[in-house]
Order: sequence, then structure tokens, then C-alpha cells
Amino acid sequence: MSRPLKLTLGCLALGLALAGCGHQKLGVPLTAATADVHHGAVLFSERCAGCHTFAYAGTHGSAANVRTAQYNNGPNFDIRCERPIARVLYAIENGGFSGAIMPQNVVVGQDAIDVAKFVATYAGSKAPHVPGVTPCSQKTVGSISQELASAGK
Repeated sequence: MSRPLKLTLGCLALGLALAGCGHQKLGVPLTAATADVHHGAVLFSERCAGCHTFAYAGTHGSAANVRTAQYNNGPNFDIRCERPIARVLYAIENGGFSGAIMPQNVVVGQDAIDVAKFVATYAGSKAPHVPGVTPCSQKTVGSISQELASAGK
């Protein structure tokens, strides 16, 4: 084997090995029943990873220490409860709740609904127990159709 070919193959192998570094798998199973939520997790991992931490999407974008936070560090969804789903969809469509940093419509249409379902389903899973505060797991996820019906749309 010639030296240039060996060098090329070596670089290719190194590149493939490094491409897998730092990547976590999604924590959402892919089944027929969870296909939309899994799709939302994939989109979240692709579009939201830079600013949000969420173990179920394998992302680490939130600041661990508020003193070292950057302006674009978003909430850590491992500990922040985001329910019902309509609240999450509102944030996606409007650039969060302040509208200052998160881009509006980072995903749209059915993709936005899938991301909202994913976040509403899994957010708050590692939240500490706080006396007097209802745990996220006891709050209803809701559905988009329920929310639209109650809003008269």
C-alpha cells in the first residue's frame, strides 16, 4: 500500500472516530406509538442543542453556573417543567417567552408540534422535589387539539 493511500485511510479513520465523540444517544424510544415524539427529539437535538440542556435529546447547551452563563444559554429542560404542550408550542412560535434570544419558529408546522410533544413529555424529569410545588410528572401534558378547542379555534 502506498504512503499517500495509508495517510488518507488513516485520516479517514481518525475523522470517523472523532465524529462520534461527544455524541449521546436520544433517550426516546422509536416505536410506532412514539414516532412523533422521537422525531421531536431528533429535531430538538439538531436545532436546540446549542442553547438547551436536555438529557433525553443528548444536549448540553445550558450554563451549569449562572455566573459563567452566556446570553444565549437557555433553560435546562432536565429540571424545568414545561407543561402543557400549548405552552411549549407558544415558546417555539414566539421565540421563548421573552422573545429576546430564541429565534421564532425555529421549527414550524408538524415539526413544531412534534418538538412541543417531546419537550412537554420529558421536561422536568430531573427536577428536585420542592415542598408545596406540584411535580412535573403530576401535571398534564395536554394535547394541541384540546388546547385549540378550549381557545375556541
